[in-house]
Amino acid sequence: MPGIIIKFLTWVAQKFGVAILIVVAALAGYGLWLFVKEEHSLEVERVEKLARAIVDRDQLLAAKAEVDQRLTTLRADLEKQRARAQQASKVIATLRELESWWERWFGNRAQQSANAEQIASMEKLRKESLGFVDDLQRGLTKVVFEKDGIESALVRVNGEVDYLEQTRSGVRHYLATAWERLKWYIIVALAGYFFGPTLWSITLFYGLAPVMARGRPIRLGPEPAALPVVGESHVSIEARLQPGEILRIKEKYLQASDEGVGRRTRFVLDWRIPFTSLACGLVELVELRHAAAEGERRVTLSNGTDPHIEMAQVTVPAGASLVLRPSFLAGVVQREDESLVIRRHWRIFRWQAWIGGQFRFFEFVGPCRLFVAGSRGVRAECLADREGAATPARRTNQDATIGFTPNLDYRPVRAETFWSYYRGMNPLFDDLFAGRGLFVLQETAAEGSAARSGRFWSTVWSGVLKVFGL
Repeated sequence: MPGIIIKFLTWVAQKFGVAILIVVAALAGYGLWLFVKEEHSLEVERVEKLARAIVDRDQLLAAKAEVDQRLTTLRADLEKQRARAQQASKVIATLRELESWWERWFGNRAQQSANAEQIASMEKLRKESLGFVDDLQRGLTKVVFEKDGIESALVRVNGEVDYLEQTRSGVRHYLATAWERLKWYIIVALAGYFFGPTLWSITLFYGLAPVMARGRPIRLGPEPAALPVVGESHVSIEARLQPGEILRIKEKYLQASDEGVGRRTRFVLDWRIPFTSLACGLVELVELRHAAAEGERRVTLSNGTDPHIEMAQVTVPAGASLVLRPSFLAGVVQREDESLVIRRHWRIFRWQAWIGGQFRFFEFVGPCRLFVAGSRGVRAECLADREGAATPARRTNQDATIGFTPNLDYRPVRAETFWSYYRGMNPLFDDLFAGRGLFVLQETAAEGSAARSGRFWSTVWSGVLKVFGL
């Protein structure tokens, strides 16, 4: 139970980790695109705003200078008028002091008349000066208010110029813009990431697979005169060469051999199928030849790089044949004076071939001995008559199938349980064989080194090989 909880929590953590990466990658990518696209236009706009702000600042500075000049003039005029009023008041006060009852009764009448006229003139001058002072004071107050407004506008424009002159980071701007434009796409992408695989698996398993699995099975040949014999699998097996026999083997499976066995390089297994041989790795083979007239020679075969690979010998007698995926073939033994017969069967226009994704099948015709390699071992399943069953039939994991006799009816059927398919423990389709014959399979459908180094490209490559029957 704790192990299941840990696996579930690990799965949830992986999901949320990938979801965070999706969001970050989407925002960062779109933000970078916006940055590259809008950087030039934003810079041009900033320069234009800065130029307008500088012009406004220069105009406000000129207006401020003009207002300062007017203030200076108004203050000078105000002081001048105040001085005139004060001077008139002094003259009037002096003349008032000269007026006395003695002077009025016994003084100079002409002088008294002149003083009265001068007092009236000074009164008029003082009144005019005080009127000018009031007007100038009101004008001065107005200009001071105008100057305050200009200074306030100048402070604002100076702040704008300073702001525009500073280097401004656009990270926040672009992230916000990217989120506003991409948020629904991101939500859809996250929903598809979290729930899309499950919905797709349910659709395939319950909707598409039952419909696609219906149809006539594929049969590649008639009932054979004999059946191949599959030996027990081991990590290493011994191939016994009789006089006149040759063994063509992949170099990585060759472990040891008796002295006296002739060796040479065989570049291609069969020159009639060079591309198939190349795709299956059946190139640059080691050809071992028993050229002596008597006795036998022994060759030990084993995979020196993967300890989980076991090998088995499949003896295909005359009149028998085996449909085999060449990618499982490690080597073949045949008579030196006989050619290896490989029949190719194309099934491009068969519905079942499209379901299984395999359109070409290779049939190895006896007499020959085939050495096949499989994960955790190789075994044969024999289909024979059983009580209560009209036609014997048996299903197996599609990834485990190595080969089968051509008289069997072969067709893909939907996996038995949804949970095993959903968890990746079983492919969507199993291989179903019906009839009287045998099929060969590996014990476990293990992934190869290509899958470990890159599951995606391995899947693509495996699909290509499967299409061509490899």
